[in-house]
Amino acid sequence: MSGDAVPTTETVRPDWAAIDQLPTLGLLRLMNAEDHTVPTAVAGELERIAAVVDAVAARMARGGRLVYAGAGTAGRLGVLDAVECPPTFGTDPALVVGLIAGGRSAVTAAAEGAEDRTDLAEADVAALALGPADTLVGVSASGRTPYPLAAVRAARAGGALTVGLACNRGSALAAAAELGIEVEVGPEVLAGSTRLKAGTAQKLVLNLISTAVMVRLGRTYGNLMVDLRATNDKLRARARRIVTEATGADGTTVDRALTATGGRAKDAILSLLADVDAPTAARLLTASDGRLREALRLARP
Repeated sequence: MSGDAVPTTETVRPDWAAIDQLPTLGLLRLMNAEDHTVPTAVAGELERIAAVVDAVAARMARGGRLVYAGAGTAGRLGVLDAVECPPTFGTDPALVVGLIAGGRSAVTAAAEGAEDRTDLAEADVAALALGPADTLVGVSASGRTPYPLAAVRAARAGGALTVGLACNRGSALAAAAELGIEVEVGPEVLAGSTRLKAGTAQKLVLNLISTAVMVRLGRTYGNLMVDLRATNDKLRARARRIVTEATGADGTTVDRALTATGGRAKDAILSLLADVDAPTAARLLTASDGRLREALRLARP
């Protein structure tokens, strides 16, 4: 896409010019039908997404971080994905980071002018001191927003792996990064409102990246969130269900194991399946880099 070309996400569909005259149900059916096209567009990029997942996981296994950088909706989606990782996967908050043009206040209040500030992007990346073990994913619907573009260039100059996620083909963002993901969703029902299909596509891709990376890193056991942080009643109940599902133990036994392991579901599962005490379970998990299946193999030589 040339610098003067209008991104497809910004183009106007003439056949949608009268949507304001549609009955409410007709408008919703049109929007819903367009939303159905997004997963298909994402499916077309799965090979590229898989390459990103494997590259990120390899770096994070060496202690690296995953950083998202975007403006507006794209930036908020990156922040959302990052802040969900600690409760879901038990990660340190510094391990997955979301950078948004305008800073954290831009998460809840529009800071539209900040997306043009390349100096802010450079400063935000410099503050993280990214290196070869780290990955930065720039996110932009158009693929030419200055903030994520500058963030990708700064991160790449520092030796980090860079990924460009855009919703237009031939984007400047994908070209600037080492790895590109371009989910072409086409025009929006409300012309240029990229919080719609483009935002949905970005959310789906970020879900795929972070979840698959954590699976590769052993942060799950099967499809169970064994590293979740049980910080409220709902999550404590979920941890109990997870241990029960993984071990088949009765409620009293599960509660005893969770108490002994300080509420850590993964440790409790290992102590029950391998018939070891809580300190031994903790040592085995440390020796296996937190991978439960590997810890079970160590416990059963």
